[in-house]
Amino acid sequence: MRPSGRSRHQKRARAQAQLRNLEAYAAQPHSFVFARGRAGRSVRQLSLDLRRVMEPLTATRLQVQKKNSLKDCVAVAGPLGVTHFLILSKTETNIYFKLMRLPGGPTLTFRINKYTLVRDVVSSLRRHRMHEQQFTHPPLLVLNNFGPHGMHVKLMATMFQNLFPSINVHKVNLNTIKRCLLINYNPDSQELDFRHYSIKVVPVGASRGMKKLLQEKFPNMSRLQDISELLATGAGLSESEAEPDGEHNITELPQAIAGRGNMRAQQSAVRLTEVRPSGRGGFLWQPQGRNDSSLLFLQIGPRMTLQLIKIQEGVGEGNMLFHSFVHKTDEELQAILAAKEEKMKLKAQRQDQQAQNVQRKQEQREAHRKRSLAGMKRARGEADGDSDAEDPGIPPEVEGPGQEEDDEAEYFRQAVGEEPDEDMFPNARWRRPIRPSSKKQRVKNQRPNGGTNRRPPKAKDRPCGPQTKLGPRGATWDNGQGRIRGRARPLKRVA
Repeated sequence: MRPSGRSRHQKRARAQAQLRNLEAYAAQPHSFVFARGRAGRSVRQLSLDLRRVMEPLTATRLQVQKKNSLKDCVAVAGPLGVTHFLILSKTETNIYFKLMRLPGGPTLTFRINKYTLVRDVVSSLRRHRMHEQQFTHPPLLVLNNFGPHGMHVKLMATMFQNLFPSINVHKVNLNTIKRCLLINYNPDSQELDFRHYSIKVVPVGASRGMKKLLQEKFPNMSRLQDISELLATGAGLSESEAEPDGEHNITELPQAIAGRGNMRAQQSAVRLTEVRPSGRGGFLWQPQGRNDSSLLFLQIGPRMTLQLIKIQEGVGEGNMLFHSFVHKTDEELQAILAAKEEKMKLKAQRQDQQAQNVQRKQEQREAHRKRSLAGMKRARGEADGDSDAEDPGIPPEVEGPGQEEDDEAEYFRQAVGEEPDEDMFPNARWRRPIRPSSKKQRVKNQRPNGGTNRRPPKAKDRPCGPQTKLGPRGATWDNGQGRIRGRARPLKRVA
């Protein structure tokens, strides 16, 4: 029998392929999309819609609590390989959108002038086309009108390009491109139009009835006598379905695309469909005309109109590279840079001083530890010496010159019974003469217990146990049993 399972070469090849896929996935840009502060229900829903735009290279179920700061998010983003932050916030007057590049910046701050949620766009569509298979691959980014309008416009284009993985036009699979993200820059108003589309390919070169047959829904032919009527006249089709195609929106497919009638080297129609949402927060936008493209676009939302406010060098902080409303001269910029350099220099000096203090304290602590260990070792060696050796006594330099004469004066006092003269022992320490005690002291000494009012101590041979106290009328209180016992009364005689 043939052995079941894969061979070791197949397993090795599969493991290597999985490793390559993981490395390629880690090399792609990833993002966090969340709202900060008291954003409100609409702004939080807008952040969820932006997550749908950034899928699948974003954290779909990311939860950011109020106690989490921006530093916490940056610390978590490093091990996870996150490269961009998309942060929404709301103030009393405006709604702001921040685009951050990790880990070193820059940070672009936009003001959201208008926006429309996905639910508002879908509710205004007659037939919306949105399914989960569209979000298995990142969208196709299209930047329009980002010309030589300044360094800040070039930086914006670079930031938006780095949000999504790069595409090789010679090797890309068209079946993986299901969505399109269009960002259009208007140099007159200095605003950005943010649009999100769904892509679908429509075959051309056939009659309208044939197109209807190739679609997923089969047309209603109850009023027709023969199928030739549908193929010849296109009866039963709406005006939008019977929209004619011309040279301006027809292209040749370089490869086969999933869909009925979309074969390689055949022609397909190009259409740009715009909708008019009427929901809360919505706005109207009319296309100026048709553009050559290779696919059909259907709006799925969200929509935003952005205006660049400022560009900072770091992640949420740093030097101001660009500001739309505040403009500074070269002298002011030089003064700001000089002040910042001086501040950084002082900070470096403080850090050096702190490092020196820490090193000095460590050296002092180590020296003290060594001295303590040496003293403990010396004391242990002295304690372990010969205990039977004769005690040499106090050295003479410690005893002092008057120690010997003190002993002689004490010997004279004990032998004669009187105090010696001061001339006999000049270096001796003389005692104070003993004065007779006063009458009060004599009475106090005659009292028992040394003249104190304390009770005499109890006898040690007194038996322990419940003590008996006298109660009223000769009754006793038994501490052991907790009740009163009276005296025995004589019995009465009964006649």
